Amino acid sequence: MTDAYIYDAVRTPRGKGRTDGSLHEVTSVKLSADVLNALKARSDLDTKAVEDVIWGNATQVMEQGGCLARTAVLASEFDEQVPGLSINRFCASGMEAVNLAANQVRAGAGEAYVAGGVEMMSRVAMGSDGAAIAVDPSVAMETYFVPQGISADIIATQYGISRDDADAFAVESQKRAGAAWDAGRFAKSVIEIKDRNGLPILDRDEYMRPQTDMQALGALNPSFKEQGEVMPGFDTIALMKYPHLERINHIHHAGNSSGIVDGAAGVLVGSKAFGEKYGLTPRARIRSTAKIGTDPTIMLTGPVPVTEKILRESGMEIGDIDLFEVNEAFSAVVLRFMQAFGVDHSKLNVNGGAIAMGHPLGASGAIILGTLLDEMERTDRETGLATLCVASGMGAATIIERV
Repeated sequence: MTDAYIYDAVRTPRGKGRTDGSLHEVTSVKLSADVLNALKARSDLDTKAVEDVIWGNATQVMEQGGCLARTAVLASEFDEQVPGLSINRFCASGMEAVNLAANQVRAGAGEAYVAGGVEMMSRVAMGSDGAAIAVDPSVAMETYFVPQGISADIIATQYGISRDDADAFAVESQKRAGAAWDAGRFAKSVIEIKDRNGLPILDRDEYMRPQTDMQALGALNPSFKEQGEVMPGFDTIALMKYPHLERINHIHHAGNSSGIVDGAAGVLVGSKAFGEKYGLTPRARIRSTAKIGTDPTIMLTGPVPVTEKILRESGMEIGDIDLFEVNEAFSAVVLRFMQAFGVDHSKLNVNGGAIAMGHPLGASGAIILGTLLDEMERTDRETGLATLCVASGMGAATIIERV
């Protein structure tokens, strides 16, 4: 098969996902178009060479509904002959868009794609699509559905992860993110967002709290304890599925869970022939992609089995990976990954993650791929793995290697 390469990766800064967040005035379409235009300008790209724009987002209603990918193309400076495909694999949508693009290139179905995703959580509320997995009793009851926060606390309970463990991880994420911004490590990929008058409105992730310490986090009440124990009593459902746990230890709160933010990211993926034709130099080869389904109740354990799968299919071992990006949906998700594989924190999320900078659902998979690539180049590392947990019980992963 034809190899698929990453030629460029960009992202927006992440704005607070509230009405007073800096990006709240920007629509999902406009933010997506800004990313497309940045990729076009940075590579002096003839967009007629782009086979398709594959764009992920998790809540596909209102301004994020319809085929947002095609709308973004029409709102951008791309040629109108470029089509668009919107996809949804919840939190892994941006990664799945890139993986799908890479596999299309590998199969010979086009020479170049732009792939990524967006989520404007201040404008389109998480859960506003009324997903059947959560609201249809015929599905929810059969799958022992619980909200993701409860799932994260189930992971903590199942694998012996304490509140102090989770809080310490969160503090380190904040410190690393602040240090990375101060050192200019994101400058290569983050684009400035401007308003309709061309005035800058955001050029830096604004959710971060780099001064966070254990004392501040210790003062926060668990976010999902009442939801689990009182109304609607999701702990009861969890214990019906996992009676060996006896009780759920609620350790997660706003400080050790991912932030609700707005953001978008995109990746230019193409064949070697595409780069040669247009004078572009590839930055990395997409070596392997994988996805998997997992237990829908505990839900967020996907990074472990999908990593096992992608390593097996690639003929690799965990020690062959130089750097890791594991999306910080909740502290316990990443701590379980480190526990399962014996991965040292010095090789994982070295510039912080979604606990510090936020998790714009449909964009996060593309964001962590770009972050991983930038850090591999900065530190002269050869191979990296990015992975995310996914709602309703799934996992996604990508292995890239520098060329």
